[in-house]
Amino acid sequence: MISIKQLSYALAVEKTLHFKKAAELSNISQSALSTSLNELEKQLGLQVFERDNKKVLITPVGKQVLEHARKILLQVKDLHQLADSQGSPLSFPSTIGVIPTICPYLLPKILQVLNQRYPQSHLNIVEDQSHVLVDMVRRGEIDTAILALPYPCEGLLSMEFWQEEIYCEAFKGERNAPQQEISSGELNHSNLMLLNEGHCLKEHILEACKLPEQSANQGFGATSLNTLIQMVLGKLGTTLIPEMAIGPLISQHDELVTVHLAEPGPHRRIAFILRPNYTRSSSIEALIDICKEALTLQH
Repeated sequence: MISIKQLSYALAVEKTLHFKKAAELSNISQSALSTSLNELEKQLGLQVFERDNKKVLITPVGKQVLEHARKILLQVKDLHQLADSQGSPLSFPSTIGVIPTICPYLLPKILQVLNQRYPQSHLNIVEDQSHVLVDMVRRGEIDTAILALPYPCEGLLSMEFWQEEIYCEAFKGERNAPQQEISSGELNHSNLMLLNEGHCLKEHILEACKLPEQSANQGFGATSLNTLIQMVLGKLGTTLIPEMAIGPLISQHDELVTVHLAEPGPHRRIAFILRPNYTRSSSIEALIDICKEALTLQH
């Protein structure tokens, strides 16, 4: 009979395309993993993997087998989570994905509240870009993820809990007079520095400002908001950042000026995304309450 472990080992090989790495990921010996997968193929009567000394390939029928294996393991995981859901919220370990333009600014706020309200909780945090986290949620590799919307999440549920505006950061000496707001038309587009491709914040800014792709990052590239702020401090240009990042990024830099982006908002919406059949909804609802409380306290 095919076992859950065999299916898990097969998915580990799919992920690594390497038997030794898959064995390490599965915490078993390479020989034990190979024996288990050979037995799986024997029971199925078909070949899932093509092996040689240099690489591992997945056969066409093997791709179908692995897709079924993924669904089966997700159902088994949901069954365990259903049993866990009968306990109090956040009483079992959870893995949450958070995008880089939210994680370092939201996490310190919510962990303080979380530890006070649910001292027994245990969160594992995965920080990555939106497309990676969406795929991980779909595959069941993480329980949920915090994203900035709009972002394509077809087939997943989204639970929005916050909205925020975007602000312009510039070196004080480069602005002729103090002002409370700035429109897209007033921005020096050739001097505007944004995050590299793959960060949804860049797309949200371009959409809010109705700017074409080529309007920013002329000769510059950054993978973090902190890097962009350092560029502004170096008088290389201006940048745009989300509201929740203002305090952590700007508080120590009196030489910077912060101006609200005067374009129709909210400029981005923050939400949890999860699979429709996720069974620990009470834990997500508890986290939403914590996020709302933590973000409200900053205002």
